[in-house]
Amino acid sequence: MVIAAARFDLEETLRGIRARTLDPRDGVYGPGSVSWQVNREIVILLGGGRAALLQLAHPYIAHAVDQHSDTPTDPVGRFRRTFEHVFAMVFGDLDMAERSARRVHAIHKRVKGPIDEDVGPFTKGHRYSALDQGALFWVHATLVDSALRVYEQAVGPLSSFDRERYYEESRVFASLFGVPPETTPESFERFEQYFGDMLASSMITASRPCRELAGFLLQPPRRLYAPLTRWYRGVTAGMLTPRLRRELDLPWGPLERASEAASWPAIRGVVRTLPPRLRYFPDYVEAMQRIREPGARSPDRVGRFLETAALNAIQPSRDVLAREAARRSG
Repeated sequence: MVIAAARFDLEETLRGIRARTLDPRDGVYGPGSVSWQVNREIVILLGGGRAALLQLAHPYIAHAVDQHSDTPTDPVGRFRRTFEHVFAMVFGDLDMAERSARRVHAIHKRVKGPIDEDVGPFTKGHRYSALDQGALFWVHATLVDSALRVYEQAVGPLSSFDRERYYEESRVFASLFGVPPETTPESFERFEQYFGDMLASSMITASRPCRELAGFLLQPPRRLYAPLTRWYRGVTAGMLTPRLRRELDLPWGPLERASEAASWPAIRGVVRTLPPRLRYFPDYVEAMQRIREPGARSPDRVGRFLETAALNAIQPSRDVLAREAARRSG
């Protein structure tokens, strides 16, 4: 299925979402949604590398990130800003979700430029825009597919009914990013078909900036973390197609396959023993407090502290950042 462009009016979309919302404190979804059930789990971050690489395998996205983003020089800052908007839309109240949708739309309006190589179906000089609905939906699709994949591996299987509900709820999220629901696959089965077709198409390929950014994102931040990075690279590689693994030059031998196969049962066992403050994102913990205690805005200090510690652990070393900044400026 091709995501055909359609007229999109963000303010009209926001008015429609507000009209359908029973309690603005719940936000777009609320505690009864499958979206909260799945997206509250910190473990779904294990799919972040896969989602990022699949997004970068779309030439529009790879060149936009390369030309407009500060990811290579401030990856942790970029991560924070991105997920602030994502979690505001998922777990925030209705006002927070609307503000983030407007900010993201304003940023995307400024992101456009040329593809600087012949790649996939595009020739050098082809112009991209961050408001392209096909590219926006591909970003969205990688998040949906990766979250479901990791959740079912690390937490437990969802029923076919809940998978359908999760996808249907995600179409509302896609509309906040600029993709009207009427242009997207109408069922989870059609979504899976779309995703498989995209992976097999020439559209999804490792362009020059995709390969460079992938190499940067998957290198160890410090020597101390090299074993952890190698493990995470293997888990990520296991969730990619064989073609993308080859194009990105990701090792996938007997050792990586055995490690990946053994990892998921171990992760499942750990997740089931974690208390909520360690298992769930702080944004979810704060959202539940907001709903139970109207007007409460006290932060989840434990969760935020652990989140900051984890982000600092994956921050590339200063010499790596300096080399990348010099390469981009030179």
